Amino acid sequence: MDIADWLRQLDLEQYEAVFRDNDIRAAVLPSLTAGDLNDLGVTSVGHRRQLLEAIAALRTDAPSAGSLTQPLQSSASRPSASDRSRTSMAERRQLSVMFCDVIGFTKLSARLDPEDLSAVVDSYQSLVATTIARFGGFIARYVGDGVLIYFGWPEAHEANAERAVRAALAVIDAIGQTPVRAESLQVRIGIATGLVVVRESIGTGEARQQTAIGETPNVAARLQVLAGPNSVVIDAVTRRQIGGLFDCRDLGLVALKGLHEPVPAWQVVEQAAVQSRFAALRAGAMTPLIGREEEFELLLRRWQRATAGEGQLVLLSGEPGIGKSRLIAALEERLRGEPHQNLRYFCCPHHQDSALYPIVVHLEQNLRFARGDTPQESLRKLEAELVPVGTSPEDFALIAYLLTVPVDDRYPRFDPNPQRKKQKTFEALIRGLTSRAHRQSVLILFEDVHWADASSLELLDKMIDVLTDLPVLLIVSFRPEFQPTWVGLALASLLTLRRLSQ
Repeated sequence: MDIADWLRQLDLEQYEAVFRDNDIRAAVLPSLTAGDLNDLGVTSVGHRRQLLEAIAALRTDAPSAGSLTQPLQSSASRPSASDRSRTSMAERRQLSVMFCDVIGFTKLSARLDPEDLSAVVDSYQSLVATTIARFGGFIARYVGDGVLIYFGWPEAHEANAERAVRAALAVIDAIGQTPVRAESLQVRIGIATGLVVVRESIGTGEARQQTAIGETPNVAARLQVLAGPNSVVIDAVTRRQIGGLFDCRDLGLVALKGLHEPVPAWQVVEQAAVQSRFAALRAGAMTPLIGREEEFELLLRRWQRATAGEGQLVLLSGEPGIGKSRLIAALEERLRGEPHQNLRYFCCPHHQDSALYPIVVHLEQNLRFARGDTPQESLRKLEAELVPVGTSPEDFALIAYLLTVPVDDRYPRFDPNPQRKKQKTFEALIRGLTSRAHRQSVLILFEDVHWADASSLELLDKMIDVLTDLPVLLIVSFRPEFQPTWVGLALASLLTLRRLSQ
């Protein structure tokens, strides 16, 4: 498959050069995510959606269940001869490896006709493949009802362990919500992270496949055996790398077949309700802030202006890992003794197509929504938070709709037109912010905006429009590839973090 021809068929040939410069080949194309397209500079939401739909169409050409032991390689995504030549040499990689299989598959095989069983497995594999692709996973091969998946190969991504765990939970949700050919399946998943050597295995022609050699895939397969129905078990390295982003239950030391000594293991329960991604990944006390005195003083001066009623916007730019979140954490620590409100929103690379994702997560955490809450319990929590501060019934209904909380006849129905409903939701959220600011100074942190969805950026525009006369400091952090439209505003300060000197 020729990438240039594929782009031309979509009338998107303007991206040919950037795809070529970033080594986007046919083998890589089906695993591209919204985050990858954003990193490639596809800033148009319409073009991103068009590309994602075309990429999803490529994935639907996955192999049938009749070839369960072959890697996921459709005719559209099969590596070219040059790709196979490039990957034929052994390559050392740090991977997160996931092994997923169906519970009770032997009984299912005995109960179903072979053709019906083949259809069930084919649908199951397609569901897993579609879900995994959203998180940048690569399906190395199918083994009966099992699926072996790599995170970190063939393309390296940030936070492979986190991607693997999020993908595992998403697979469980997808299997639970979508009966496969009228069969209610349950899966179990094991994840391990470590150094492997990726090389081509034995076989000829299309039977050749990339295989990760090392202890990590074996550990993932053994951990999968320990997992209960619809649960995920991880190793120590994965647990360390995901930090506090997920709630985990310690399983203690477990004996795994083939290993000389027991190893620690954890069961992933659910995504944790964290206010700060930075804090969740870095447990314990922080080291002193070094080499950022000028930047820190600028933030303090902008805060003083804001508390005097002159709203301020700080655009904080810097490379990954250079210290944006650490600088923000230092400001939060300094202001801890001052009376103020702190609103934190963080964008996620896995939810760039989820409208207002940072806003929804912030509200759910502040309202202490729990996974097992009934609609009535969620409604009571929402009322306890919004009614005492004078939220109008219309605004309440709009925010409830945003959080998918059903309301009763006490609240008005709103305009069914999606665009007008969105604008009214924006207005309700802005009124809530204005009401807060009139009661007390507000520090708003909007982190990793390079991953923001289009609706969140639109809301951010509206928030900035009302800042001028409010006691609010809004800090927006992003990577250099993001081009903010707010540079040059009277209330805006651009703060670019440079690398520290020796």
